[in-house]
Amino acid sequence: MTKYRNVIKWTLAVACVAGAVIALADIDTPLRPVLTTLFLLVVPAAAVVGLLRDRDPLAVLTVGVAASLVVNVLLAQAMLAFDAWSPRAGVATVAVLAGFMYVLRSLYQGNGGSVRTEQKAELR
Repeated sequence: MTKYRNVIKWTLAVACVAGAVIALADIDTPLRPVLTTLFLLVVPAAAVVGLLRDRDPLAVLTVGVAASLVVNVLLAQAMLAFDAWSPRAGVATVAVLAGFMYVLRSLYQGNGGSVRTEQKAELR
């Protein structure tokens, strides 16, 4: 089961990276709408899901999808409000936000789990 999960995860990651590269490099291909949309929907959701560990999986998935939609809608609204519509800038902004959330996740994991271990030890 974990083998198939890793294959799906890496395939999705490669497709998202391809979508971002295609959008940023302005490559004209029939796969551009599919891969770019996949990037814009999956990357923010995956970043939020990475921050919400040790929770109910269905709740985490729901929050991730909702956060992805919120990020994309707010970004589109801001770009329209400032008359600065640019699909390339949208993809870059989503990538930067997801990278920021990845850094937060890495910093949180950087404790080596010592915070959770200390909290569990205090409870005993």
